[in-house]
Amino acid sequence: MSAPGAGDWQRDVFRELGGVVAGTEQSASPPPAAAQPAPAPAAAQPAPAAPPLPPPAPVSVPVVMPEVRRTGQRARHGDPPARRVVRALRKGLSATAKDTETAVRLARAVQQPITTGRQIAVTSIRGGAGKSTVAALLSLTFAHYRADPVLAIEADPSLGTLPRLFGAGEVRWTFADLARILDPSMRVTDVTGYLLPFTGGGWLLPGSQGAVGAQLDLDAYRIVMTSLRRWFGTTVVDCETLPAEVARTAMTTTQARVLVAPATAAGVATTRTVLDWIGGLHRSMLPTTVVALAYTSPGMGVDPRKAAEYLGVGGAAVLPLPYDRALAEGGEIRTALLAQGTREAALALAAEVMDRAMSRGRGGARGGGTAAGARP
Repeated sequence: MSAPGAGDWQRDVFRELGGVVAGTEQSASPPPAAAQPAPAPAAAQPAPAAPPLPPPAPVSVPVVMPEVRRTGQRARHGDPPARRVVRALRKGLSATAKDTETAVRLARAVQQPITTGRQIAVTSIRGGAGKSTVAALLSLTFAHYRADPVLAIEADPSLGTLPRLFGAGEVRWTFADLARILDPSMRVTDVTGYLLPFTGGGWLLPGSQGAVGAQLDLDAYRIVMTSLRRWFGTTVVDCETLPAEVARTAMTTTQARVLVAPATAAGVATTRTVLDWIGGLHRSMLPTTVVALAYTSPGMGVDPRKAAEYLGVGGAAVLPLPYDRALAEGGEIRTALLAQGTREAALALAAEVMDRAMSRGRGGARGGGTAAGARP
């Protein structure tokens, strides 16, 4: 029989052994994981560059100041009253089928279908010959007869004559402005938002806001002419006078060209020199050239038929543009006030120019031959 208290020490031993085992189990368990160091903050990325700001929109400038507009005289008809009466009587008594046939033939020549845009340059050898007036008359005639979009471009920005001839109230966007923002994704409706509409449904791109000394960059000219050709069936370019760089470029890159010559002996002689130069550039250029013999004052005595014989060597056509009182004033061209002879001459000129521009597009140059109308 065990002594009293013997079981106590056994219990104490087992208790201590149990504590050791328990302590061993506790120490065998993995120590708590050490705290991981916090990740270093990532290097700050630079903010993306802001897109470039578009160029500021230009401010509209009036074409004719209100003070000048108030000094303007009343518009006159191109034909004097007596001539209008005689013409009306003659038309009522002796109108022939031949006159109607001629008008229809010329209109069809202006309206002939095209597959790619036709660009026509208008220039002269000196200022004051009526170059811008001829460019405006051609643009108005094409816009009246053609169904596709017609564009008039002022590539002579020195004084901003075309907006005044078309009766524009103010000019905002100019040639240089459009060259900076043209984009291949643009549609024709986007482009026309920067243009000025004129009578007949045509569009005008001014060269400047009328500032003296404005210049036209050759690269800007090439950008605009190349980009706009796909939207406009007919483009008339009012160029600087020769031998300016843009005018020379336009003469050699368009499908047809109009050389405006004053109807004087000196004007005819100088124009012949220019035609010889044009013929030396390429043999196909003279057959796609038309000379507009401009009678800018009454009594100019150059015979259009003799001038045509002298200037038509090489294949250029020569057509007269008679004196017109309404055009001589230099203001807005109102077709209703033009003389009957002026309207007929403008239609004949537009038909001849379009026919020659299309002859180049068909891959053939027209042969020699001139067209001269009746003496003004």
